[in-house]
Order: sequence, then C-alpha cells, then structure tokens
Amino acid sequence: MVQGDLTKPMRMKLMCMITMDAHSRDIIGKLFEEKVMNADEFQWQSQLKVYWDEGKKDFAQKIADATFWYGYEYLGNGPRLVITPLTDRIYVTATQALHLCMGCAPAGPAGTGKTETTKDLSAALGKAIYVFNCSD
Repeated sequence: MVQGDLTKPMRMKLMCMITMDAHSRDIIGKLFEEKVMNADEFQWQSQLKVYWDEGKKDFAQKIADATFWYGYEYLGNGPRLVITPLTDRIYVTATQALHLCMGCAPAGPAGTGKTETTKDLSAALGKAIYVFNCSD
C-alpha cells in the first residue's frame, strides 16, 4: 500500500501504523531475548499498555504502577514519533511523576525531543496538553 497512490491522510495513518508496528516488534524481541515470562517483570511493566475495564466500561492505560483512564481527547491524524529506548524511559518517568501528582516538566538541551515526547505521551493517553515555551 505504501508504494501506491494514497491520499495524504491515508499515508499518515499507514506511517503511524508502521511506526507502532516496528516498535511493537522491537519490544517483543527484547522481551523474548531477556526471557520475560511474568507480567510482574519490569520490562513488561515499563510498557504503556491499554486494558478494557468491564466494570467501568472504559479504557485504562497502565505503565509500571500507574493507571490512567483514557481521556478521549482526539488531536487529529498527526505524525507519530519514532519510539526509541529513551522515549520508553521518558514515558515511565513522566507517568510515574503524574501518578504521584507531581506534574512533569522535562528539562535539557534544545532539540532533544522533550516537547515532542511529552506531546506524544499525552496523545497516547488521550489527554489535552498545553506547551509553554518559557525561554528568553
């Protein structure tokens, strides 16, 4: 399909699906290599996973010991961030901070992906995000 003639929205959807599929393939390979066999192991716990809660009739997203209810904030069919091991670590750190009601304010050099990673996590959780650039 990718090599065919596609509309811009369809091409964006396919690019997002390929990106997510490549990340999933890499994670499954890593879990296999490290012989992860238990749902309590950190390598499994550190992945953002979606569960359906039958009692609440809603989606819960879990990562480590944090649970977030899906926010249903749709931000459109935008580009997807390539997920690296660093992105996975930032997801764990940010979600743990939010779980502890501490908020999240990444700091570091310009151009390292702080804003895009934070926006990508908010889109995954279905939560609205407002970014303020407080530089000089």
